Amino acid sequence: MLLGPAFVAAVAYVDPGNVAANITAGAKYGFLLVWVLVLANAMAVFIQYQSAKLGLVTGHSLPEVLGMRLKKPARLSFWVQAELVAAATDLAEVVGGAIALNLLFDLPLLAGAVITGVVSIVLLAFQARGLQHVFERVIIGLLLVISIGFLAGLVVDPPVPAEVAGGLIPRFDGAETVLLAASMLGATVMPHAIYLHSSLVKHRFGRADDARLPRLLRASKFDVTWALVIAGLVNIGLLVLAANSLYGVEGTDTIEGAHAAVVANLGDAVGVVFGLGLLASGLASTSVGSYAGSEIMDGLLHVRVPLLTRRVVTLIPALIVVAVGVEPTLALVWSQALLSVGIPFAIVPLFLATGSRKVMGRYADGTTVKVLAFIIAALVIVLNVALLVLTAMGIG
Repeated sequence: MLLGPAFVAAVAYVDPGNVAANITAGAKYGFLLVWVLVLANAMAVFIQYQSAKLGLVTGHSLPEVLGMRLKKPARLSFWVQAELVAAATDLAEVVGGAIALNLLFDLPLLAGAVITGVVSIVLLAFQARGLQHVFERVIIGLLLVISIGFLAGLVVDPPVPAEVAGGLIPRFDGAETVLLAASMLGATVMPHAIYLHSSLVKHRFGRADDARLPRLLRASKFDVTWALVIAGLVNIGLLVLAANSLYGVEGTDTIEGAHAAVVANLGDAVGVVFGLGLLASGLASTSVGSYAGSEIMDGLLHVRVPLLTRRVVTLIPALIVVAVGVEPTLALVWSQALLSVGIPFAIVPLFLATGSRKVMGRYADGTTVKVLAFIIAALVIVLNVALLVLTAMGIG
C-alpha cells in the first residue's frame, strides 16, 4: 500500500484554523476570496509533492537536510522560528477541539482543551510504538469525518454555481481582506506539514533504491493530488457554506456564532454534523502537529524527545490561552496569520534543496519547476510583507 503519507499531511490543511479563517471570510465578504483558496490549494499540491520527493530521493526529512547543511547558530535560529510556528499550530488545533466539545456537549472550553490533548496523546501512542500504518488509518478516518461534517450543509442548502464562480476572479476589498487572505493562506499551506511530509515518506519507505524510486515518486504524486483535492474541497466548501448560508448574519465571524447560524438556518442535524467535523479536525490535526514538531526538533537539533512527552509539554501554552479567556475564534485567525509568516522559512529551503543536484542528483528540479517554485515563493513572501505592514499599521 503506497498511499497514506499525504493524507496524514493533508489533515494539517483542514485544521480548526481553516474553519475560523474560511468562515470569517465567507460570512463577511461572501464569495470574494474563493480564488485565494483555489490558488493556495494548487500551491499546496506542488509544495507537498516537493517535500515528499525530497524524502524519497534523499532518505532524509527536510529538517534533517537543513540540520546537516546549517551551522549551529543558524540551526538554532531556524528551530526557534519553526517551534513558534508549531506553537501557533497547536493553539489552533486544541482551541478548535475545545470549541467543538463546547458546542456538542456544552463543556467548558478549558475542559474541552484538556480532553482534546488527552485524546491526541492516545492517537500519538500508535505512532510512538512504531505503528505508523495504524496511525495513518485513524487519521484518514478522521479526515473522512471532517469532510462529511463540513460539507453536509452544502447538500442541504446548495449554492448558485455562478455566484461561486464569481469568487474565482482575483481581487481584494480593503485592507482586512488582505489580512484574511493571509490567514487563509497560512491555514491552507501549513509550514509544519511541509516539514512533516518528507519525514512521513522517509519513515514509510526509507531511501528508495533506483529500481523502486520512479514507482514511488509516481505513487506519491497520486497520493498528494488526491489528498489535497479532498482537503481543498473541504476548505472551499467551508467558505462557500458561510458565503451562501451565513453572509450578513450577525455574529457569524466566530465559530460559535457560525454554528448557531448553521443550526438556525440549516437545522439541528447539520449543526451536530458540523460540530463533529470540527471535533475530528481538532483531534486529528493536533496529533499530526505534535508529530511534526518532534521531527523538526530531531532533524535540526539532533535531540529526540519522546513524542508523548513533547505532546504533554506543548499542550501547556494552548491551555493557558484558553484559561485566560482569549476570544477563541480571534486566537484561531491570528494563529493562522502567524503560520502564514512562517511559510517562506519552510518553502524556500525546500525549493533550494529540491533544485540542487548535490542534494537530489539526477532527480533535481528542472528549469520549469524551478521557475514555478520561484513564483510561488515570491507570491507567498509578497502577501506576508503586506500582512506585516498592515499589522504594523494597526489595520484589521
